Amino acid sequence: MKIAAAAYPIDWFDDFDAYASKISRWVAEAKGADLLVFPEYAAMELASLGGRDVAGDLEASLHQVARHADAVHDLHAALAAEHGCHILAGSGPVFDGARPVNRAVLYGPNGVVGHQDKQIMTRFEREDWDVTGGPGLRIFDTALGRIGILICYDSEFPLLGRILAEAGAELLLVPSCTDTVAGFHRVRIGAMARALESQCVVVQAPTVGACDWMPALDENRGRAAIYGPPDGFWPETGIIAEGAMDEPGWVIAEVDLSRVRQSRADGAVLPFAHWREQAASRLLTD
Repeated sequence: MKIAAAAYPIDWFDDFDAYASKISRWVAEAKGADLLVFPEYAAMELASLGGRDVAGDLEASLHQVARHADAVHDLHAALAAEHGCHILAGSGPVFDGARPVNRAVLYGPNGVVGHQDKQIMTRFEREDWDVTGGPGLRIFDTALGRIGILICYDSEFPLLGRILAEAGAELLLVPSCTDTVAGFHRVRIGAMARALESQCVVVQAPTVGACDWMPALDENRGRAAIYGPPDGFWPETGIIAEGAMDEPGWVIAEVDLSRVRQSRADGAVLPFAHWREQAASRLLTD
């Protein structure tokens, strides 16, 4: 299949039609990709529809974005049907309770496949924004294969990736939003590590560029990339494809998920199969 990972800039919109035009253009420019992955918090650009005072307020911006959920849903569902593809839409706040979760929704040609809420909150999300974690992880059975989603910081926790891999995920999607080079590399290293230990494909899609009107996403650093385990069935670096740092656009690659099964069965090393042997180790004190 053909996978497209977005390095996505945050833009100002005067109306929802302008946002719809941008998303439609991006989907069309993915060159017939079977799976398109947009970043974490990409939906936050909709805060611009409330004006600068709303967009510049951490709490008000969450509510402004959340109220456009139905229109965002209709747009992505229509685009996935029109292009016959799967789209992981940019995540955003959803108020299922008193405080919002950070939710990414996966759309297929026949409608919504499902959604994944971020599990573990960063300090900014906990201490300043009061965005909360969701109830658990999901596996998405699609015509493309079994997919799991680790939103940004979640990719830095090995056991989350392992839960998805043991449930059959061969493809992990990592939408991200980081405001420093260090933050980007933490997620990048986590994504590559998940590809290594679970012998699977991992797709990272970041926000990029400056945004002077919204403090939540004022700086965005990263590069889009598609990773595999560095083994004989994949590139020696583990990098299937990657874009330039902070450069907007799609990174696109052809990926054969049958190689995941080959790697797990007959790789040069077998970390996916040997994972449980860690439990037998103990700290020696003599």
